[in-house]
Parts: sequence; structure tokens; C-alpha cells
Amino acid sequence: MSILAKNPKAFRDYTLLDKFEAGIQLTGAEVKSVKLGRVQIKDSFIKIDKNNEPMLLNTYIAPYQHARTKEYDPYRTRKLLLHKAQLREIRQKAKAEGLTIVPIKMYNNPRGLIKLEIALAKSRKKYEKKRAIEEKASKRHLQRTLKRHKL
Repeated sequence: MSILAKNPKAFRDYTLLDKFEAGIQLTGAEVKSVKLGRVQIKDSFIKIDKNNEPMLLNTYIAPYQHARTKEYDPYRTRKLLLHKAQLREIRQKAKAEGLTIVPIKMYNNPRGLIKLEIALAKSRKKYEKKRAIEEKASKRHLQRTLKRHKL
């Protein structure tokens, strides 16, 4: 499994609760571009439309340089592919608990398919974000000092 893109904002701005794996409906040129790593999901979000279909919005996939398409929107809305039971669970939890659905990472599975890991997330307050950053920095500092003194 090779990771093609990560969403660092998701880990900083949200508390991640439940994770799910979803497929993405892409064109052939988009698949080639994504496999080259020319994708950004840092500002992406997921919305369930009026037809109860999950859609991936604001994801940038660079145009594939050898594609013959003239009209291409790199920020187009892309449909996510989920099982009905998963979609029902996500929709119910998001509505009932007021949770957000965010993409975490995009990766290649062993069969060569491009998958998106999504999570139900609860937004953090500003002071919670600062506390999380401070905790991460203190852990990193502790690991560095332990590593130095072991040598």
C-alpha cells in the first residue's frame, strides 16, 4: 500500500472518530495523475448530496500531461463509492452527533485501486488545537533527548 496524499489539516483541526475506506470515481487520466502523486486533499471535504450520494469536493488532481482532453477542471466534484450499510452509518452519525466527514489519506491498495480513507470527525476548538500541537512537540523533544542519551 503506497500513500499518494495525506491531509495534515484533518489531524490538527479535528478529533477523528470512525474511519472508513471508500473508492473514488475517477477518469483514466485522473488515475494516471494520482498514481504519479499529483493530488492534494488538504482542503478537501465530503458532502452527502440530496440523492444520498457522498461527494468529494475541493480536491485538486493535476491534469495528466499526456491526456488529450482540452476541457479539464482539476477541482471537479467526484463521487465516492461506499457500501449501503457504511453510507447509512456515516449519514446517521453525521446528522445525529453533528460530525464532519473528512478525507484523511489517498492510497493505492494491493490490487492497484485508488482508495480514500475518510473519517467521521469532531471539530476542535482553538485551545484544543494548541494543546495538541504542544503535546506533539513535547513528545518529539522527549524522544530526541532519550535518543541522544542512549548513544
